[in-house]
Amino acid sequence: MKSDFFALTRRQAVACTTALLTAALLAVSAGPAQAQARKDAVVLGMILEPTSLDPTMAPAAAIGEVVHYNILEGLTRINVDGSVGPLLAESWTMDADGKAFTFKLRKGVKFHDGADFDASAVKFSFERAKGEKSTNKAKAAVFNNISHIATPDAHTVVIVLDKPDGNFLFRMGENTAVILHPRSADSAATKPVGTGPYTLQNWAKGSAITLTKWDGFRDAGKVKIKRVTFRFINDPAAQVAALLAGDIDGMPRFGAFQSLKQFQTDKRFVVESGSTAGKGIMTINNKRKPFDDVRVRRALSHAIDRKAFIDGVYEGLAKPIGSHMAPTDAGYVDLTGLYPHDPEKAKALLREAGVQTPLNVTLTLPPPPYARKGGEILAAQLAKVGINAKIENVEWAQWLGGTFKGNFDLTVINHVEPLDYMAYTNPQYYWGYDSKAFRDLAAKHSSTTDRKERTKLFGDLQRMIANDAVNVFIFNPSNVAVYRSGLKGVWSSSPIFANDAAALQWQ
Repeated sequence: MKSDFFALTRRQAVACTTALLTAALLAVSAGPAQAQARKDAVVLGMILEPTSLDPTMAPAAAIGEVVHYNILEGLTRINVDGSVGPLLAESWTMDADGKAFTFKLRKGVKFHDGADFDASAVKFSFERAKGEKSTNKAKAAVFNNISHIATPDAHTVVIVLDKPDGNFLFRMGENTAVILHPRSADSAATKPVGTGPYTLQNWAKGSAITLTKWDGFRDAGKVKIKRVTFRFINDPAAQVAALLAGDIDGMPRFGAFQSLKQFQTDKRFVVESGSTAGKGIMTINNKRKPFDDVRVRRALSHAIDRKAFIDGVYEGLAKPIGSHMAPTDAGYVDLTGLYPHDPEKAKALLREAGVQTPLNVTLTLPPPPYARKGGEILAAQLAKVGINAKIENVEWAQWLGGTFKGNFDLTVINHVEPLDYMAYTNPQYYWGYDSKAFRDLAAKHSSTTDRKERTKLFGDLQRMIANDAVNVFIFNPSNVAVYRSGLKGVWSSSPIFANDAAALQWQ
């Protein structure tokens, strides 16, 4: 490690070493690994446990890791390379003005209870997502833009938008647009009923979720894995121990980056690295003083050393970002040079804003390792410019119920949803950014059909977010998957947060 604040505490180091030694002994003495004892079953590790199983009403990305493509499906499918293909819709056409989409639905598709999937289920799901009581995180960006939905017949859906949306087909492949069973949608949080290849067998809260293959699936013969279990392991040392002991077969989004070399040299495992749509940020509560002053927010941006964060947390396996876009986004603009690491500039901006130092703030950290370890790095950097950040570690449910509701000063989070910049048009979103200029610019971008003009406006959107220093934009993480040799079909990249269990098989 390169400096003191990168290092684990002595207690953490001892615990980590003990866990690794125990796991190594178990791996040697236990014989064949228990997770892969059956060739028709897979156990995967996840960092966070979802708080619900309905991605159309709850915001946690972990929901999609369990249910998307497995239990619940949408009209389109986002592939591992980010391309869009058919799923419940077998084909579609778009009118010349970019406002009307006609989807032809697959025939013979059933819900898990045997009911027919048809156009009425699509209409119901999207009207529910747009409804007054909807808490769908894509409501403002996607569903409020739907003018009306027509169903000329049972297998045709026509969706008319208020304004053209060049990303609409991609949006239809996100977990916020999955199709729910009209008769059971209200209980989808705990008992989701969909059209996918798996059904919910058991949810052992705090431990694991198990899905079982549904024999009524339209392509059941192609599904090789009969049972998939998702175990929740947010501690990096425990992730390593579980893999070595054979308690899990893979970790599609591995978090113990300091242990990667150990797995890269172990022939029992495969290590793959790919891209993500993630935007790792230190979120600023723009509604709280003194953060309502752009000079203070810019001071925070100058106080943070992105490279030190990326090296200390991700072992270099991330890219620096300067706005709320990922380098994989078409039209991405590199704005990392706008706020170079400059503690003296940060101090000067704080003085200019009339801030008395030391400034005491709270830095709220959810469970993921990038937040807990990264938060210590950020607190040390902030201290050098006169900001004392008191660290408050919270569980995921607490973060969603408090921080995500606007009850915080600063926090650290990786926004994994692709192209989610429209969140900046919502003054009620948890960071509290309220800019009519940005809303007007976003509306202009949405309504523009000329490709060259859209690209220009997309760049302007990125620049405005950065100039207003809404948040401190830090990293775009690589996706690192570690899994047992012989397991095929694990996604190497994460254009969305999903685990396509039907694509898995043992060889």
